[in-house]
Amino acid sequence: MNVAKDSAAPHPRLSNEDRREQIMQAASVVFAERGYAGGTTDAVAKQAGISQAYVVRMFGSKEQLFVEVAKRAADRVAAGFRSAIAEFAGNETAHEKQAILGKVYADLVADRGILLVLMHLFTMGHDPTFGPNSRECFLRIYRLVRDDAGMGPGEATQFMAQGMLVNTLLAMRIPDVLDEQPDAAELFDYCTGAQTDGILEMYWRPNGA
Repeated sequence: MNVAKDSAAPHPRLSNEDRREQIMQAASVVFAERGYAGGTTDAVAKQAGISQAYVVRMFGSKEQLFVEVAKRAADRVAAGFRSAIAEFAGNETAHEKQAILGKVYADLVADRGILLVLMHLFTMGHDPTFGPNSRECFLRIYRLVRDDAGMGPGEATQFMAQGMLVNTLLAMRIPDVLDEQPDAAELFDYCTGAQTDGILEMYWRPNGA
């Protein structure tokens, strides 16, 4: 009988753009877990369910793939900040602006792929290929906060410093030991402030850990 065969829906063929996004999503997971040195195009291909040759054909090299994945992560942060800034009423205090952008950032880094890929990028400032990318990524966000959000150098620096501390605590998985170590809980609460509950809620989501 041909009933099962005829009723089976064909798998839609992905466009090049969709396939590219699929590979970068997979690479984000792999590089987040293993870092640049430990990640391989073979691991990315397996994560995406495609051949290694397809990954290399589309991106050329592991180096270029990592650059694109890091840029994608930075683009998402920048886009999130721009969307929030566009909604500013114009009478917010610097503290209120920091709180709004802090919430946006917390939502974004609930995706550990974004969080850890950026952290890996920032640790490679010495690398002749990745160093310029890491510096431009960081300064791009700083300029957005300083100029577009209108915080000025002082408040923008404070916001960036606190954000990097949040990054570090989440990358170290500090929330895993909050119940066991009062110092960790104190540090995390002071660092995340009003965003503590929301960050923890996102941290413990199955797809965010």
